[in-house]
Formats: sequence, C-alpha cells, structure tokens
Amino acid sequence: MATVSLKNIKKVYPFSTAEERRKLGEGGANLQITKDGVVAVQAFNLDIADKEFIVLVGPSGCGKSTTLRMIAGLEEITDGELYIDGELVNYVDSKERDISMVFQNYALFPHMTVYENMAFPLTLRHERRDVIDKKVREAAAILDITDYLQRKPKALSGGQRQRVAIGRAIVRAPKVMLMDEPLSNLDAKLRNEMRAEIIKLRKRINTTFIYVTHDQTEAMTLGDRIVIMRDGYIQQIGTPQEVFNHPANLFVAGFIGMPVMNFFDAKLIREGDKYSVELDGWRIPLSEKKRARLLEKDVPSRPVTLGVRPEHTLLWQEGGVLARVDVSEMMGSSVHLHVNAAGKDAIIVVPILDAEESYEPGDTVRFRFAGSSAHVFDPETGKNLEW
Repeated sequence: MATVSLKNIKKVYPFSTAEERRKLGEGGANLQITKDGVVAVQAFNLDIADKEFIVLVGPSGCGKSTTLRMIAGLEEITDGELYIDGELVNYVDSKERDISMVFQNYALFPHMTVYENMAFPLTLRHERRDVIDKKVREAAAILDITDYLQRKPKALSGGQRQRVAIGRAIVRAPKVMLMDEPLSNLDAKLRNEMRAEIIKLRKRINTTFIYVTHDQTEAMTLGDRIVIMRDGYIQQIGTPQEVFNHPANLFVAGFIGMPVMNFFDAKLIREGDKYSVELDGWRIPLSEKKRARLLEKDVPSRPVTLGVRPEHTLLWQEGGVLARVDVSEMMGSSVHLHVNAAGKDAIIVVPILDAEESYEPGDTVRFRFAGSSAHVFDPETGKNLEW
C-alpha cells in the first residue's frame, strides 16, 4: 500500500532546565549530549518497500520507539526528511498520514464494547453505519474475535485485547501499520500465539508493517528485514539470516542469537592467501568464503575477538579447546553447558542425543568449531573484519 523513506532523520529532546542539562552532561552514559539537548535518534536512513515487514529492534533506550513515533507524527522530526509514498510528510498532521498504530498497552476504551472500540476510528471519519458494520465484522473474522464483539475489554484476556487493538487498527485499511512492542505485556505462551497471528494477518492484509520490539526472537521470526539499533544509531540492516550469519559488529553478534555468541581473545593468522584463527594453542583454517573476504580487505595477521555461536560448537574427544564445566542446564532437546574456556565464560549447546548422562561442575571437556562458523572482530572498534 505504501513505501516509506527516512532520510538522515534526527531527533533531539531539548533540555527543560539548566539543571537537567548539567546532570545529563555529568552522568549520561550512552546518551549523546549536545548544546541543543539529548540526541535520541541520529543519522537514520532507511527505505521501506511497499508491503514490506520491517522490524526495529534493540535494547531499551536505543531510539526505536522514538523513530516509530516520528513516522506516526506523534513526535516532531528535528532534522531530516520523512516520505510516505514519495510525499514529504514532516509537517503533515498525524491523522492525515493514513497510518494506524498498535500500542504496547492496547489503549482500548474501557467503557466501550469490542465492537465500539473497533468502530471508533471509522465513526470519526463519519463512515456510513452499514460500511462500519461490514468492516468491523470482516476484521473480527480475520482475528477470530467475532464472539467477543459485545464484551467490554475488562472481560477479555491479554491476547484477546491485543487482537481488538489490532482489529481497530486494520479496519481503516491504512497505508502503513505501526506496532510498538505489542506483545511485551503477554506471557510467553501468548506471545508465541500472537506472533503466529501477526504472521497470518500480514498475509491477509495488503499493507506495509513497521514493528518495534526489544525481543530478538520476534524480530527474527516476523521481519523481512531487521534494523538493529543502539544509542540512536543503526548498527545493521539485513534479513534475519544476514544479521545472524554475518553480524556487522560485536554488538549485533551479541544481541542477535539465543544463547548469545561466545567471544574469545584470539589471533588471526595470515599465511600467503590463507587465513586461520588460533585459540588456546589450537588452530583452525577459515572457510574459502571467509578467506576471500579477508583477502579482499588485505587484513594482516593480528589479535582479534573471535566469535563462535554456542550451537556451532562441537564437543570433541581429543584436541580442540579445553573447557571447565561450571553449570549444566537441561533444555529439553539439548543441554547447555556453561563453561570457562581460554579465560572466558562460554556456552556449548549439546544436542540431547550426543550428550552424556550428566556433566558435573568441575568436569573438563574439549570443543571444536568449523572455520565457516568463526567470526573475527576488531577488539577496539568491534567491527567485523570481513565486512
């Protein structure tokens, strides 16, 4: 239904008092402080295709919700340009942008029925009664809440309330659907169910989705592309597979993936046109694709931060890296071994079929990993040396 383009978007929150400026200037870790105020979003550039599902993900305070609110028109844009369907909308009123937004806290009217809540935006537009009834019932059928149309929100579960909030948003058939952490108030089981509902919903309505979450599982399962943010800056944009397999830096590598990636102090060794990494006296040749990318950048032998995902580590009888078991967690289909190896805490994921009967604290194990699974980062900048 619509393309969305953000061109060098910036958001600065001015200081309300001189005292606030002084305090933030003294202790504002991770906040960029300027003479104009606190910078919440900076140098944000993103082109979103028609009907694309984009997820903005990052830790609390990274600027993702602020970015969403600027697209919605609920926050003024300090600098930069926002286009919807090629039209500059920086100064277009929120209600004129043809956008619907689903909030974290549902924002339902408690005195209205489900039907009245869903009909409300159409009533404001003075739609005919028969048109309102048709659209509300169509949305209710899509979301499987037809049986609840005459109930009040207090009589619904959290998942049902979220369906109502989504239904109220889609009855308007907006160009762009914005969702601000819509599942964060639900328990784990309901979050899983609602993720599946959103995936099905996306296939049934023709609109562009922009979704904000701090949950990397939601980002990986929902998004066509993921925008990973930190301290107001974009760290990486890519498909879920791209950001998982080729993290741009240490932050992305540590944020995407569960359990989180293991990091070790290691050495990158170049011998002619060949590369290998050395960890705790054990050397592993890197894959051809990794060698080619490092050669293209003419990376020399040097100390690196080596990243290996827990699920890519393999227990080995002889050779490999020696590790001491600290904790063993049974996770159903696998055992997670929390170990200390090469002076660092790490996790080894052992498939249950490969696991021995038990691993006790103090046991020693050895592990290996393939050269295709090794990621090498600059220890100072955090940048992935391949990219």
